[in-house]
Amino acid sequence: MALTRNESAVHEKIGEFETIKIADHVSLTLGENMDMRIFNTVWAHGFAVTKKDGDNERLSLQYFDKAGDAVFKLHLRPTSNVDAYRALVADLCLDDQSQDFTAETLASSEEDDPSVTQESLRDQWSKMTDTHQFFGMLKKLKIGRARAIRIVGEDYAWKLADGAVADMLRAAADAGTAIMCFVANRGMVQIHGGPISNVQPMGPWINIMDPSFHLHLRQDHIAEAWAVRKPTVDGTVTSFEAFNAKGEMIIQFFGKRKEGGGERADWRAIVEALPRAQTSVAA
Repeated sequence: MALTRNESAVHEKIGEFETIKIADHVSLTLGENMDMRIFNTVWAHGFAVTKKDGDNERLSLQYFDKAGDAVFKLHLRPTSNVDAYRALVADLCLDDQSQDFTAETLASSEEDDPSVTQESLRDQWSKMTDTHQFFGMLKKLKIGRARAIRIVGEDYAWKLADGAVADMLRAAADAGTAIMCFVANRGMVQIHGGPISNVQPMGPWINIMDPSFHLHLRQDHIAEAWAVRKPTVDGTVTSFEAFNAKGEMIIQFFGKRKEGGGERADWRAIVEALPRAQTSVAA
């Protein structure tokens, strides 16, 4: 079970790793259940962890950044290959097992130039041909993601009413719509792609508890939720994006589609039917 989390969302995928591609800066895994983007330079500390549960042992590999924040955890399941796990741990274990640790303060890498105008943003936004160009556009303009979405204009992004994430998840489950769910932190992006079914609220949490996918999302941490349209060569692509009070993205959803294919009509209909916020955010 692969687990990636941030302060407001926990994303768990159960399955086997298939294709793994290692690169200098961003590595990735591809497969039916294990779909991840790994920012190598952020990973700083790794541990093999054993926890006792009665007569049973719970084994995991856990990784952290230089600030001591969790980046990724991998928990063995009942059918996991324990011998392979122990061989890996023995091979990678450091001789130095000291407990000394000094946390480093990690600054945000996101820039936000207040001089960026709506006109310049819309010009660059309209020229996108792929959703993957969005981050590069923000970096080029030196504008933060949340501010860009707020000022670009309602034809590209509109604010949604409180509770929209639960409405969206229930609608996707009821319709059997295949979605993509992204949860990220500094060092990891973990992705679910496929339909969802078992959506359950519990206190401030909204949860998905499906056989190979678990999501735990703090709805009370969502300060703003937005529907966002991005142009591509295959037509407009619509995302659902939720931000915390600091303007940091908590979670992101798309309709699942194949590269080179257009957006799913059922996903677009779900997002466009969500209630909008009554008042718009001032630019």
